[in-house]
Amino acid sequence: MIQNFMATIHNLRFPLLLFAAVGSGLNAGVFFAFSTFVMPALARLQPPQGIAAMQSINIRAINPLFMIALFGTALACLLLAISVLFKWQQPGAVYLLGGSSLYLIGTIGVTISCNVPLNDALAIVKPDSPEGATLWAKYLTNWTFWNHVRTIAAIAAATLFILSTIKSS
Repeated sequence: MIQNFMATIHNLRFPLLLFAAVGSGLNAGVFFAFSTFVMPALARLQPPQGIAAMQSINIRAINPLFMIALFGTALACLLLAISVLFKWQQPGAVYLLGGSSLYLIGTIGVTISCNVPLNDALAIVKPDSPEGATLWAKYLTNWTFWNHVRTIAAIAAATLFILSTIKSS
């Protein structure tokens, strides 16, 4: 059974690698946009307006296309990481494992453990409350820091996936 699974993954290696590279790059672009102009623009707003805008963004971010891009890429990375552990001698294996690990830990892990809890806390605060203003100041700093981490991890993952294709051709 495991041999059939591994054979299937091996046959799908290039499409999975292509999907992982494109997905990592796509997500890096989304995160980069937030780090470089969305969050700085929201920081210029008064706290109630900034909070309300980010609450709205966070609700709209949970949509099928973005979830497929974010978590579909994670699934491709997981499958690639598993496959490379069984075929460690293949060219580009180190890059493939590195890219998968960076995306899974630096993008998905950080999203789930850092950005989502911050979003959850922001979701329940009243935008025009004193607690909201205090939370917003911390949120801007903390969320943006972790978003920088996700951006760098996704860019590095995409780069390693590209290097993997070069090494294996």
